Amino acid sequence: MAEVSVIGGGVGGMVSALLLARSGHEVRLFEQLPRLGGKLAEHRRDGFTFSLGPSLLTLPGVFRELGVRRELVELRELCRYRFADGSRLSAHRDPERMAAEVERLAPGQGARWRAFHAWARGCLEASTRTFFAGPLTRPPSEARLSDLTAVAPGRTLAGLARRAFTDRRLRQYVARYATYAGSNPYRAPAALGCIPAIEHDHGGWYVPGGLPTLADDLARLLEEAQVEVRLSARVCEVVAGGGRVRAVRLADGGEVGCDVAIANTDAAELYGHLLPDRRRLRRIAALGPSSSAFLLLAGVEGRTEGLAHHSILFSADYRAEFGDLFEHRRPPRDPTVYVGCASVDDPSQAPEGAEAWTMLVNVPARDPSRWPLSPQAYRDLVLERLAERGHDLSGRLRFVDLFTPADLRERYGAWGGAIYGGAYSGPLAPFRRPGNRGPRRGLYLVGGSVHPGGGLPLVAMGGRIVADLVNRDFPVGKATS
Repeated sequence: MAEVSVIGGGVGGMVSALLLARSGHEVRLFEQLPRLGGKLAEHRRDGFTFSLGPSLLTLPGVFRELGVRRELVELRELCRYRFADGSRLSAHRDPERMAAEVERLAPGQGARWRAFHAWARGCLEASTRTFFAGPLTRPPSEARLSDLTAVAPGRTLAGLARRAFTDRRLRQYVARYATYAGSNPYRAPAALGCIPAIEHDHGGWYVPGGLPTLADDLARLLEEAQVEVRLSARVCEVVAGGGRVRAVRLADGGEVGCDVAIANTDAAELYGHLLPDRRRLRRIAALGPSSSAFLLLAGVEGRTEGLAHHSILFSADYRAEFGDLFEHRRPPRDPTVYVGCASVDDPSQAPEGAEAWTMLVNVPARDPSRWPLSPQAYRDLVLERLAERGHDLSGRLRFVDLFTPADLRERYGAWGGAIYGGAYSGPLAPFRRPGNRGPRRGLYLVGGSVHPGGGLPLVAMGGRIVADLVNRDFPVGKATS
């Protein structure tokens, strides 16, 4: 049995803590905020509730396996897209309905979508056997030689989109999946194109009461497993000596001995502050940061006819938008805007006769004080673009609260406010991300900035990978050394 200290109560940290406690280890979890969940958080004001992090749950079986039994609502329409020319595409859960919708938008492309979906399914199956199965340092037992080619190695996501579709709007639709990893589709690997198979084969789900309630479920499971949880407890150092982890030191001056330290923090925070390692920090810096987010949390008066739970309002020039993001490192002048309105399906998220709108724009991981426009001026620009694309909120806004990269940095210790740590840039990017086992015996990493990546199901998978590593390195019933 090992004494385990988990630093950070995000989903990855909670899952690894839960599984290790169930295996018989003594587990303590330290969270610097007063609530567990990490980016799975919410903002409340005047009877409105907004999700600050994930707004769509995929692969719910990952959480069912942990014991989460909360009611889930499946969305028949995964997302509604509006293109710059005013045309629209409804992404239906059912693959055949989706193919028919693609054919309606662009005659002749429906068969191409079926072929693309079939490729995505094969890519997902290969990724499940390899990339998602465990740490990249250990060859998975079920891997096949054909898995190497199934993920279109050497091709970018934008290149995959060009190969799959001749219609520029559908190419933009495919390229959008790079934003799930905070990356540039013109540099990101084609393997991100497996996401449509996740959504259309396994569904997209909403949790009544908001996705942050999943953190409450995991917290109850931690209590049942007798994990010691300390909230408002910031760890400022991982103490190591003799090539192994010895303790974690708290900001209040306390020190807790441990055999295992699991860092559910940004990898740059770990190697920059908690356990400084300049060589590993340089490797992370070489990846370049993923994108950050600019959120407008709006209380909207009245009801909007035909509003979807999830909508994407595309920019006119995707390449220019990502050039702004990753080359010029400035908020896009013509941004794609995501609009989430959970109150469409869940009246508890807004007062009667009103709607809770979460509007998200991808922006660089950079302090807003260095932007060409102030956050308030950029808010106005986003609302103007929204009005141009059919959603004029003039006279309907009760309030608009902002959440910027600075908030992400300060709340979560995120590198410059980057949502996913390093960006996926180049064909080998997934293999260049920090691994789950650290450079000291007993040190492990979990969360969106390390393998296998960000997003609810992936960080939960990462928690399981780390728990398996700890159980292998520190078998229950054997003395630690």
